[in-house]
Amino acid sequence: MAKRDYYEILGVGRGASPDEVKKAYRQKAKEHHPDRNADNPNSEALFKEANEAYEVLKDADKKAAYDRFGHAAFEGGMGASARPGGGGAGQADFASAFSDVFDDLFGDFMGGQRGGGGGRQRAARGSDLRYNLRISLEDAYRGMQKTVKVPSAVSCTSCNGTGAEGGSEPVTCPTCSGMGKVRAQQGFFTVERTCPTCSGLGQIIKNPCEACRGAGRVEKERTLSVNIPAGVETGTRIRLAGEGEAGMRGGPTGDLYIFLEVTDHELFQREGTNLFCRVPVSMTTAALGGDIEVPTIDGGRSRVKVPAGSQSGRQMRLRNKGMPTLRGGNHGDMFIEMAVETPVNLTSKQKQLLRDFEAESEDNHPEGASFFTKVKGFWDGMKS
Repeated sequence: MAKRDYYEILGVGRGASPDEVKKAYRQKAKEHHPDRNADNPNSEALFKEANEAYEVLKDADKKAAYDRFGHAAFEGGMGASARPGGGGAGQADFASAFSDVFDDLFGDFMGGQRGGGGGRQRAARGSDLRYNLRISLEDAYRGMQKTVKVPSAVSCTSCNGTGAEGGSEPVTCPTCSGMGKVRAQQGFFTVERTCPTCSGLGQIIKNPCEACRGAGRVEKERTLSVNIPAGVETGTRIRLAGEGEAGMRGGPTGDLYIFLEVTDHELFQREGTNLFCRVPVSMTTAALGGDIEVPTIDGGRSRVKVPAGSQSGRQMRLRNKGMPTLRGGNHGDMFIEMAVETPVNLTSKQKQLLRDFEAESEDNHPEGASFFTKVKGFWDGMKS
């Protein structure tokens, strides 16, 4: 069976530029890749055919020979090593051609990055850091400036972050030729791995800095001032750009994230911007009514009028006495929850007074009277 024309296989004209040839090959390789066409038994043959055509047309000398002699240019005395699709060096050519489209097909999954010149980043970005900071509810109400000490890796001053001693420059890694990754062929596929010599940086340092041992950074504790706005709550995250770990060999610095935890308060419970305060009230005050004094989160105090006949659990609202909204300027409310307190350690006289009151208070407990009326009806219903 006669072999198809290479230009026809890739769908380009004879005057196509190298970039047009490469673009056409990538499209065909994606279209006919066996992994994407499991239900098409011809996909592997079409894929190899496109690869064979690209091997010739991407090389200026082979292309010129093909334009002049056609397929006959690679038959006969030229040997298998020069023949597209042949054994020996031809298999290496296949891996080389396949690598051109490898990143397009699998780059996102392998994490590879290829620039226009085939290189990769020489410097790695520093890691982001997390610092857990505990503050009081009062600090969250007011806002504050907090000084924190953060252990971190900072740029080495001896080598200015390059990792090289005496102003020398890193050199291209001989193992990966600056790519930061190496390829190995396993059967039909070409697999990429991080270069073991340079750890993916693409460069090595022949004369490393004594202070940082070639890393370009050293461990050091830093003191930072953090602005905590009013209204923060547990889980609030504050980002300090560029205050994280220094990058490897002059790479960009990471960020520092402050995670806040607002501690529990002995008087107030918080729900969003609202505060709740449980205040004990004497039985007499709850029965007769009166005024009580309650604390507020700003350190002040407010007087609250207790209506006569108040029961435990009754709430009263103090508007705008709660927490401020974060960067909003408004305030929530404060709720006073009454807890009517039963007197203890009574004297004989107090006990007698309560007995006398009980004897005269048949109509003073409406809730109790209603409850026991329901209980009596329940029991009568069970008997019948």
